[in-house]
Amino acid sequence: MDNNLIVSVSPHVHGKRTTYNVMLDVCIALMPGAIAGVAIFGMNAAILCMVCVASCILFEFLFTKLCKRPTTVGDFSAVVTGLLLAMNLPATLPIWQAVVGSFVAIVIVKCLFGGLGCNFANPAITARVVMLIAFTGTMAAAVAPKTVTEDMLMASATPLALLPDAEKATLFMEETSLMDMFLGVRGGALGETSALALTLGGVYLVARKVITWHTPVVFIGAVFALAFAITGDMTMALYYTLSGGTFIGAIFMATDYVTSPSTAKGKIIFALGCAVITTLIRFYGSYPEGVSFSILFMNILNPYIDKWTMKKPFGGVKA
Repeated sequence: MDNNLIVSVSPHVHGKRTTYNVMLDVCIALMPGAIAGVAIFGMNAAILCMVCVASCILFEFLFTKLCKRPTTVGDFSAVVTGLLLAMNLPATLPIWQAVVGSFVAIVIVKCLFGGLGCNFANPAITARVVMLIAFTGTMAAAVAPKTVTEDMLMASATPLALLPDAEKATLFMEETSLMDMFLGVRGGALGETSALALTLGGVYLVARKVITWHTPVVFIGAVFALAFAITGDMTMALYYTLSGGTFIGAIFMATDYVTSPSTAKGKIIFALGCAVITTLIRFYGSYPEGVSFSILFMNILNPYIDKWTMKKPFGGVKA
């Protein structure tokens, strides 16, 4: 008998990839969207990004110190949360409201539930939903790209607020082409408008094997298919797909490791759920946008989706 056998808890297989590596990759992937946001909306966008990132790092550092826990700011997860939160905010949002949002994301959603890996929902998404309810006026404010002139006022409005009205939608589509929508020259949150920049970040994450294609492709494709089914107009469906937070939600927040399924089948179910809820809110709800609410709702269902889609270990029996 071998007396050198060692019994230990999982994980038994270790790789070179760390939380720091993953979060750094996400930060790099977010850079095109953040840079596009600054280019489209001006220096206010840059200031908001810096404030959110700094606030998230500070709140996490203070919380760990007050609770006498190991400091975790070095894993870059607070930086990712701050950057994602900022990119979901309008560039004109008051600084103090951004700080409140950062507090909700880091302290309430992340740290109080045990830190990274224990949060039940995506911190940035949850903070945005809380802010939409608490600061409706400033969060829903239409922010015009800095290149918009007085004769292009429709481009300054949030597309999802205009598209349901046939007359306004026609005027909006005359002023804002699909290429403008793809590049991000339209009203919206500072980091959600440029589908091109966000897609580049998504391709980088897939290439680095940080995420898989399942959630982004199914989420975006299902939003388009459902919008087309409801409107019967392919052009209108494309405008709906390129509007709001479809791309940033599908690529960066519905793919969060902690709050999304780990199996390919689960990711597809999760993405379809997000797309259906997003579309229902956009067309029939009181809010023009539904991406944040849909991801938060599916985050809550995530443990059940994982349980339903997890493969049974070889030789395993039902519990």
